[in-house]
Amino acid sequence: MIKTKNISMHYGSSQVLFDINIDIKKAKITSLMGSNGVGKTSFLKLLSGIHTVSSGEFYFDNKNVTKQKSYHLAKMGIGYVPQGRFIFPLLTVKENLEIGFSCLKKEDHFIPDEIFELFPVLKKMIFRRGGDLSGGQQQQLAIARALITKPKLLLMDEPTEGIQPNIIKMIGEIILYLKTNKQMSIFLVEQYFEFAFNLSDYIYVMRRGKIIREGEKKKLKKSIIKKELSIIN
Repeated sequence: MIKTKNISMHYGSSQVLFDINIDIKKAKITSLMGSNGVGKTSFLKLLSGIHTVSSGEFYFDNKNVTKQKSYHLAKMGIGYVPQGRFIFPLLTVKENLEIGFSCLKKEDHFIPDEIFELFPVLKKMIFRRGGDLSGGQQQQLAIARALITKPKLLLMDEPTEGIQPNIIKMIGEIILYLKTNKQMSIFLVEQYFEFAFNLSDYIYVMRRGKIIREGEKKKLKKSIIKKELSIIN
């Protein structure tokens, strides 16, 4: 699905990612774990085309997309749910969802019924402004907007951040539904360890911009990962 080869990235003269090699499989949930400030969000922005690669390459569906911009990656099937949600507060729920139309063919410019089946609260609030929604409702809107683009791969950055437990549970169920019923790949960056660990098929651990451990969840010891995540960078 997506594979990176020795990806490095800089902010000016500061290097933040070092030779990252990640392989995200089709219809699998892959998690990238690490404490704050280790480079997880930077890597996700790189995969979505927001940031540019300093060196290395990455491939999507066996095509080299290293130099592609975010618009083209979205058209190819990479959806992105950013940290902080980034919904448009003055636009209605409907208008926020319709932003996803920008990378679709004209005949696909409609909101599928399935969106409202997955997120019924959005149907009830379809003409409410995004800024009037609670944090949990805004997160549902951000995920739904990404799904409008019909992604093959969904990048999710801290989807449980600041969300109440019942919405976290619902988001977890939706992630599993997308994997199982839609054969969608999910790449999850998440601080909530139990949430990410329980959902994941494969896990990467990042520290100071480097991958220090990886493996199938069933082959990794939870206690070891927790210990590594507790080390301050």
